[in-house]
Parts: sequence; C-alpha cells; structure tokens
Amino acid sequence: MCTAITYKTKNSYFGRNLDLEYSYYETVTITPRKYPFNFRNGKRVDNHYAMIGMAFVSNDYPLYYDAVNEKGLGMAGLNFPGNAYYHEEVSDKENVAPFEFIPYILSRCADIKEVRELLNNINIANINFSDELPASPLHWIIADKNESITVESVKDGLKVYDNPVGILTNNPTFDMQLFNLNNYMHLSIEEPKNTLSSKLDLHAYSRGMGGLGIPGDLSSMSRFVKAVFTKVNSLSSDDEISSVSQFFHILGSVYQQRGCVHMGEDKYEITIYSSCCNQDKGIYYYKTYDNSRITGINMYKENLDGIKLINYELIKDNQILMQN
Repeated sequence: MCTAITYKTKNSYFGRNLDLEYSYYETVTITPRKYPFNFRNGKRVDNHYAMIGMAFVSNDYPLYYDAVNEKGLGMAGLNFPGNAYYHEEVSDKENVAPFEFIPYILSRCADIKEVRELLNNINIANINFSDELPASPLHWIIADKNESITVESVKDGLKVYDNPVGILTNNPTFDMQLFNLNNYMHLSIEEPKNTLSSKLDLHAYSRGMGGLGIPGDLSSMSRFVKAVFTKVNSLSSDDEISSVSQFFHILGSVYQQRGCVHMGEDKYEITIYSSCCNQDKGIYYYKTYDNSRITGINMYKENLDGIKLINYELIKDNQILMQN
C-alpha cells in the first residue's frame, strides 16, 4: 500500500511512499512540453505543461505513479482495491483511462481550481493500458501550493473531496478516513494530565505519553492517522535541506520494512521508494529501500521544450560513508 503527503515551509512539497512487494523498474521521468500525449479518447496534446515524477515507461509512454508539473501542481495515484470502480465509456463526458489520469490533469491544469473545473466533465473509464498491464484500482491526491483534494472513482460516480490534512493512504474511502480522526482528538504532543480520577495519584512516567493511542500497525487507516499526527505537529526550518529532510522524516513514520507484511511465498511488501518534490522549484528528490541517501533531479536543468522523455534510473545500491 502507500502514503502520500504534502508539506509547506517557505516552499511547498509533495511526495509519497510507494509500498509494494515488487518493482516495475520505475525511473524518475521528465515529460517535456512538446512530448505528444495521445489520449485514449482520441485527443492529442502536443503542447502542454512539463512534468517530473516517478514512472514506469512502457512503449515510450510514462505510466506515472506521482508527478508535479511546472506550475507546481502535484498528483499521485494510490492503491484503492475493492472500492475503485471504473465505468464504461459515455458519450457526454471526457473518458479518461486510469493510467493516463495523472498526465491528463497535469498537462492541462495549473492549480486546484482548474482541476475542479476539468473534473466536472471527466469519466474514469474502464480502459487497460494493454493486455499485460490491466488498470490498477486507484484513487488520487492532487495538490497545488495552497490546497489539496482527493479524487475517487467508485460505483456511485466520481467523488471529489476537500483534503484538509493533505494526506492520502488507501482504504477505506476518504470520507471515512477523515471521520476516523474523531477517534484520536485526544492525542497531544504535551504531557498528559490525570483526568481518570482526582482520587488517584497518577503521573506520566515517560516522555511522549500524550501520543498514547497512535496506531502503530501498518494498515492503511492506521498509517493515515499516524501520518496526520506526525505532519500537523511537524516542525522544521524553512531552508531547502531542513524542509526536505523533515519531509522524509514524516514519510519515515509510516515506512514499511521488509518482513513485516507477508504477501505469500517469499514476497514481502516494502517501501520501494520515497519521494519529495519541491513544487516551487521543480526538484524531485527520492530515496529507495536499499539506498537511504537523498538524490535530487532538477527538471529545469533539462530541455523542457523537447519532444522526448528524459529518464533517470534510480540509484538503488546502498551508499555508506566511512569516516575512518
């Protein structure tokens, strides 16, 4: 499963953990402004916003997991099994395949206001990329520098939720995730007070007891609560290094370690990569499971007026600095 977050200091940041038991050999992929998008509804877009993100490139097409465009609009797709429902194509809406939803939005929209307008006429259609790559059950978080929304295609239609916490995990539906936070309103960063009984001499015996009750398991609902608590109480300086470092620390609070989630046979779910993109500067940072060093790629150091995808293979080997 996965966790996506937003974070704001002097600049705005958007990123995610990708949690799976396998890798599709994803790369950091930059799509320049003149790369031709041939969407399945027949529309071809030759000039659009450039974008950078993590993608599996198949037949020269970027299947983005997450990306941010040059206007600072970010979008990520997260697993949503059992709830995601893709409808048949309809004639009175723009039919968009799930695999092209991210570039469809990021190529055309500069902010959430424009996204909302475009979503009014979109139908997420049941269209596979290929026979070998069927549509994954997803929902999406979309964020500009000021606000974020969650988009879910379910049996009842396309749902668009305000996302006041700027966080998304997986199941259940987003409205239930937000409601579940009511069960944790007692959490605090402060030392707890004895409200059980004035007749009992009770004291905090450890630091951090204001957070008693924060879920510690790896389920999607628990990760949502843990990520919200960590993010809303998170503090850092507003310089780039401090902000990026803190962003990865927030994601680290819901990191998946190999061996804790068994997927059958010899497969275990892990956090394959963690990403953080500066939405103001177009710099995409990442770490992988076996390489905790932060690596950055600046989209503005590339030719954004080109027609060909630009790919950077992930540095996955562990890099340890020996000091003696």
